[in-house]
Amino acid sequence: MKYWSRRELFCKGLGLINFFALASQTNLEQKNIISDIFELGTKEYISGDNNYENVKSEKFEIKVGQDYSADIQGKTEKVIQAGIDYVSRLGGGVVRVKSGVYEFSNSVFLSNKVRISGDGDEVVFIKRPTKETRLIKGSDWYESCISVKDPNIFTIGEGICIQTKNPHTGGRVVIKRRIVDIEDEKLILDKPLRENVWSLEDTTISTLYPLISGEFVENVVIENIQLDGNKDNNPLLDGNYAGCIWLQDCKNVVIRRVEARNYNGDGISWQIVHDLTVEDSYSHHNTGLGLHPGSGSQRTKILNSRIENNDIGIFFCWGVKFGLAENNNIVDNRIGISIGHSDNFNVICNNRIKNCREKAVLFRPEDDRFVAIGNVVKNNSIENILASDGIGISVEGANVENKIIDNELVDRLGSNNKIGIWISKKAVNNVVEGNKIIGFSKDIVRE
Repeated sequence: MKYWSRRELFCKGLGLINFFALASQTNLEQKNIISDIFELGTKEYISGDNNYENVKSEKFEIKVGQDYSADIQGKTEKVIQAGIDYVSRLGGGVVRVKSGVYEFSNSVFLSNKVRISGDGDEVVFIKRPTKETRLIKGSDWYESCISVKDPNIFTIGEGICIQTKNPHTGGRVVIKRRIVDIEDEKLILDKPLRENVWSLEDTTISTLYPLISGEFVENVVIENIQLDGNKDNNPLLDGNYAGCIWLQDCKNVVIRRVEARNYNGDGISWQIVHDLTVEDSYSHHNTGLGLHPGSGSQRTKILNSRIENNDIGIFFCWGVKFGLAENNNIVDNRIGISIGHSDNFNVICNNRIKNCREKAVLFRPEDDRFVAIGNVVKNNSIENILASDGIGISVEGANVENKIIDNELVDRLGSNNKIGIWISKKAVNNVVEGNKIIGFSKDIVRE
């Protein structure tokens, strides 16, 4: 075994110190170099690196339109879908839609990292009138076809909605599919039914569909487009299945400067969609809900938009949490804003809610299992309730620990039965303070 002298140990110690000092200086230089690279905006193109992919999604653009200046030309949803599919195969990009009216016989289906952007003052997607027939023979859940009375009214590529009754429970069943072929009385579908369609009396097959559909997509933008549901020529299909825009199981979506009108159902509906923003948009004259943040949706933002002449303006569905509705004009709806079943920690502030037929803000009647908790209704302006027994803000059921503060409620129409704020006896521990109430027969009623 070798033993080191003091001198040798001292020298080796100095060597180690110099080594670590040099290593530290080298690490510092590396950090400075890395910092300089990021400041310059350099991107590394590495497989699976989201930083690269998000940049890439905006680099390619294709023009869709009705004249020779477009890359893809046509007047139907097929050219829009062709643009989406094309940029999607390149990893994402922009589909620039030129001015014109585009008639839809099916939805356009979104893909990841795609922006659909209207390029012009009048970009209109309108739904064609519905065609409908009956079932003539039952189909099992594993089949990809149905037998119908009038197959000749349909064309390949059309979207259809099969509405039937569950033969086992009697419940409603809704199936959305695309026709990929027609053979005699059979419509061949793009996917199996996955439900037993047996009832000849209780089944309809109709060309009902959203104008824009998205399922399991993310990083999507829809902007500068008018969507017309053509409700006078289409029967009702509610927002659980359709709307001018219908989304499910999506995330990171922006809907900007979009007009959603005249749908026999909802204007814009999204279910289990996280981090969706609707801004500077206009949803009006839909028979259902103007905006429908649907079940389980987290961190919705509804900003600077107009929601007019719908049944309900904004409907927070089940389990909608951490949302924000701010600076919106919500006018001429039956109910302005509805919130309830496990809708928690949402903020509704600085909105103008005017001329509601029944109630401006409704906390729906929920029992103890599904109460709305921790929501804030603040600094809203509520004007005029049309019903003689109307209510400005109604907290029904067992909803608890919400805040209703600093709102202004004014009714200029007159009635002996109108109430500014009504609170159920089961709705406990709600903070109601700082509200200015004018013109109601009773300011605040606690049951």
